[in-house]
Amino acid sequence: MGAFSGPRDWGKLLTAMVTPFGANGGVNFSEARRIAAYLVDVQKNDGLVVNGTTGESPTLSEEEKLQLLTEVLDEVGDRAAVVFGAGSNDTADSVYCTKKATELGAHGIMIVNPYYNKPGQRGLVAHFKACAEATSLPVLVYNIIPRSAINLETPYLLELAKIPNIVGVKEASGSVPQISDVCGSAPEGFRVYCGDDALTLSTLALGAHGVVSVAGHVVGAQIKQMIELFPTDPAGAAKIHHEIMPVIKACFVAPNPVPVKWMLSQRGFDCESVRLPLVPLDETELSAIKSAFNG
Repeated sequence: MGAFSGPRDWGKLLTAMVTPFGANGGVNFSEARRIAAYLVDVQKNDGLVVNGTTGESPTLSEEEKLQLLTEVLDEVGDRAAVVFGAGSNDTADSVYCTKKATELGAHGIMIVNPYYNKPGQRGLVAHFKACAEATSLPVLVYNIIPRSAINLETPYLLELAKIPNIVGVKEASGSVPQISDVCGSAPEGFRVYCGDDALTLSTLALGAHGVVSVAGHVVGAQIKQMIELFPTDPAGAAKIHHEIMPVIKACFVAPNPVPVKWMLSQRGFDCESVRLPLVPLDETELSAIKSAFNG
């Protein structure tokens, strides 16, 4: 198995991988392996995030999360970075999952803002610091306001960036001024990943390193090409951006990951099912997706 020792090895395009469920509602691990291989070999992802929001992490058991990591590492860990979403709103559980993922051979750890609890900035710093201290792996902070109802403010992110193994941030605040602030003031080597597909090109212009994507399931090869073109041919990158925007918008006509799981199912993967409280697409949502995505 390949060794990924730092953020440079993660690459610029990571997709937060969906979790496929079988007819009995359990995780379909063999299908997860097929999807992982497809994302790396066909969609050109440099890495995958296992057990992220798009993987329906809030409804996965601890055992399912760790088994998914094991399966994906075994399938693609020799040719792609595998980052494990170990964070939750419980610091003790996040630390435990961080330690277990480290033992299993993950290439990195992603820790999300602790949702629902709504800690202050000092609490956020303490949470991320506790997780980083539980591993020797590189850690990616995941700042997402819409799902956590809190924002990791830039001065406190910069405080976390002083911790040697906190190496980057998935910035999904949705605020371009904040992303600009982060890119402009982050220390050298600290990687800013866009957390919103629609803003990937914009954030590259601000100095972002890459993206942790949802649309990378179905237009990953195009996103990769856009990222690679941008430094020397920004007009060409913009052309790709405009071409794939209808699909990116379609990924979010219903709660993520419901639309992208349907899209991926049209590519021959048994992954359309979601776990409650998510529900399948209704006719209006399906019609909107079909107008943008032709399989």
